[in-house]
Amino acid sequence: SGQGLGPMPGELAYAAAKGALAAITATLADQLADAGITLNTVNPGPVDTGYLSPEAHSAVASRFPGGRWAEPDDPARLIAWLVTDEARSITGQVINSESGFRRWGPGPD
Repeated sequence: SGQGLGPMPGELAYAAAKGALAAITATLADQLADAGITLNTVNPGPVDTGYLSPEAHSAVASRFPGGRWAEPDDPARLIAWLVTDEARSITGQVINSESGFRRWGPGPD
């Protein structure tokens, strides 16, 4: 998640877990580098998996440019690319792939 990109009131345990995940990503990537193994974490942002009510879905959609939610295959394509040789120099990163999600303020009118 993008917890590190902005606060989520009432989500202290969640924030701590996400901060730990970022630290583990950097540390473990360093430990695996000499073995030629890359390691990254992907934050896909909100992904439309049908988990919200129609009202909540519309409210979140207003925070994306063009109102387009990410679909499960969007982060999947990023992850598939990260395991290719083209991405061999990318390691120890938390990659925020949030489809332009606007975290603060009202969505567009």
